[in-house]
Amino acid sequence: MRPGVELSNTEFPDDELLHEQEFIDGLYARVDALRGDAEDSVTDALAQGNTPQQARLERDILVAERSGLLAALNAVDGSLCFGRIDLTSGQGHHIGRIGLRADDAERTPVLIDWRAGVARPFYLATGHTPMGLRRRRHITSEGRTVTALHDEILDLGDERRTGHEDPSGDAVLLAALNSARTGRMGDIVQTIQADQDRIIRAPHRGVLVVEGGPGTGKTAVALHRAAYLLYEHRELLAKRAVLIVGPNPAFLGYIGEVLPSLGETGVLLATVGELFPGVKATATDTPEAAAVKGRAEMADVLAEAVRARQALPDPVIAIEHDRDILMLDDDLVNVARERTRAAKLPHNAAREHFEGHILNTLTDMVAERIGTDPYDGSNLLDPSDITQIRDELAENPEVWSAVDRLWPRLTPQRLVADLLAAPESFLPAEDAAAVRRPVTRRWTVADVPLLDEAAELLGVDDRIARSRAEREREEQIAYAQGVLDVSYASRTYEFEDKDEEDAEVLSAHDIIDAERFAERQEEDDHRSAAERAAADRTWAFGHIIVDEAQELSPMAWRLLMRRCPTRSMTLVGDPAQTAEAAGVGSWSKILAPYVEDRWEHTRLGVNYRTPAEVMDLAAAVVRADDPEFTPPSSVRSTGARPWVRATGDLPAAVAEAVRELTPEEGRLAVIAPRELHRVLAARLDGVTADAEPDLTHRVVLLDPRQSKGLEFDSVLVVEPGRYGTSDLYVALTRATQHLGVLHSEPLPKGLEDAG
Repeated sequence: MRPGVELSNTEFPDDELLHEQEFIDGLYARVDALRGDAEDSVTDALAQGNTPQQARLERDILVAERSGLLAALNAVDGSLCFGRIDLTSGQGHHIGRIGLRADDAERTPVLIDWRAGVARPFYLATGHTPMGLRRRRHITSEGRTVTALHDEILDLGDERRTGHEDPSGDAVLLAALNSARTGRMGDIVQTIQADQDRIIRAPHRGVLVVEGGPGTGKTAVALHRAAYLLYEHRELLAKRAVLIVGPNPAFLGYIGEVLPSLGETGVLLATVGELFPGVKATATDTPEAAAVKGRAEMADVLAEAVRARQALPDPVIAIEHDRDILMLDDDLVNVARERTRAAKLPHNAAREHFEGHILNTLTDMVAERIGTDPYDGSNLLDPSDITQIRDELAENPEVWSAVDRLWPRLTPQRLVADLLAAPESFLPAEDAAAVRRPVTRRWTVADVPLLDEAAELLGVDDRIARSRAEREREEQIAYAQGVLDVSYASRTYEFEDKDEEDAEVLSAHDIIDAERFAERQEEDDHRSAAERAAADRTWAFGHIIVDEAQELSPMAWRLLMRRCPTRSMTLVGDPAQTAEAAGVGSWSKILAPYVEDRWEHTRLGVNYRTPAEVMDLAAAVVRADDPEFTPPSSVRSTGARPWVRATGDLPAAVAEAVRELTPEEGRLAVIAPRELHRVLAARLDGVTADAEPDLTHRVVLLDPRQSKGLEFDSVLVVEPGRYGTSDLYVALTRATQHLGVLHSEPLPKGLEDAG
């Protein structure tokens, strides 16, 4: 590749540019017309108001479809068309972010979706394997205006030229790599490389592991894979939704505009800390606590904590009933407990069985006392007498007080909070000391998989909810019947003075009963699949994509595997960047418990983001610990070598370096240990020490974990000696142009020579 190739070809104001501009104008005219039609359809449908049930269902489907189309059209308004392929047969196709058809009888395609099979040669064709292409054209636009064309001639025997030829074929890619960052990830739909395309279009089923070092584009590939799968498997995935799991909220904000720019808005983006509905992780664990909570053994600890709440009397529970005292001792309760456990139901769902066993036990006690014949020992009570005794016991508050003590209803929050407040009964002393904390309403990311595991163990006793729903339904039916009765009375009054023949007019009372009338008044759920999935812990996603997958703990993997019973997943990461103490780091260890060896592995080995000068420095840090380490190969060299400086006044030196490194356009990240953020922020204008920084600011202050997956034009790494090897490797590889390192403490291995 040749650095410095100029992107702009505006010096060729010829027919080619004019032709492409006219074509683009036509595309946008079609988009504007479709947008107007979609808006009108939604408005007209919603204006229909109350309609028969079938018509209302059709209306809701239309509203959902048209609203989705409208969102897609609005999202792809910029750079709608980015390419064109000319075939040796004489045919040509324009390639874009979405597909468009002409408004004619044949519905003629005018723009090919980049995900369609017809578009694939745009990404894969080479001079050696032209795939039937004569020419590949890259179209660069600003808004709706074509600014440049770059042509690659693939049929070397064709001597036709346009004046827009790009001999190396790299101009568009290099322009994208060298462009100023905005604080938001852009899509790579115009510059997808062949190795990336093969991953994006890999089959949907099963687990695909995509491993790649810094700058290899693995995150962008994963996002474009999500868009491709939604295109190829629309019917399935639109219903089940796609979940994308990222390492932190800043990262999700950073990638949040990529899928909408590709016309896809129905995807759920979340961190592990957001995957338990009603809980958002805002507290922070120590590394030791996170490591303990993340271990797979915590599933057994939680199961034991649940069993411990299924108590026995100490030594007996006395229940006063009908001027008598009934005694529940260990043996009697243990029989009920073991019979209930034998059903293998979750704790809360099993409570109904336990209640039944206890009531039967108490009923037998009462029946034996009052119904035993003193002469022959037979029981004189008939079945109706036994039923009456059981019903009376079921109304005794002391019975239910005893059940609550022996088999309490539990929530996941209560169980986990109690466990962490007193963990010494279930964990070794050192582990218990690491996780112990007072009962609190604040949760950490490592707590969320514990809550999810607890929810699985506890289940739901839905009898109260079902009873409430039935009551509400009966009330709705009663109300509906009242409305119909009023309607009938009004009809009777209206026609009482008319002839019977004239009065044969149908009213609501004649054509619908109260139950169906009530059903029609029920509210419809207009939420998207992604919105419903976010609120439902038991939702089964059609596909899950996990970024920085090596960082997740075994407990987090248990949570995610429950969310995807089909095991249709794309896992993206780099074991060399594993920094979390609870992180698994090994693909085989992650996947063996769930799919054994039935998973595919692929690797991205080309670094598009990080210049060679920066990558060499970062690789030296890792090689200090692992001499066999092989980094991804960088495709470009900027000539700007990283610098490493010692200082005696760190805040002042950081302020000076920020002035030096901040680009005229683009973004600068100051990556420093969390404990230095406040003092550094005080010296930097407009910079705050926020837990969730705004990445669109010109200068942002991050710690190494916050910087994972992000990229900036310039990066300043502060006090590298305080980082672990993985964290330092991540911090050093965030820059696309310039890197500086400041330290007042000793340098770690690998940076000493550079200093």
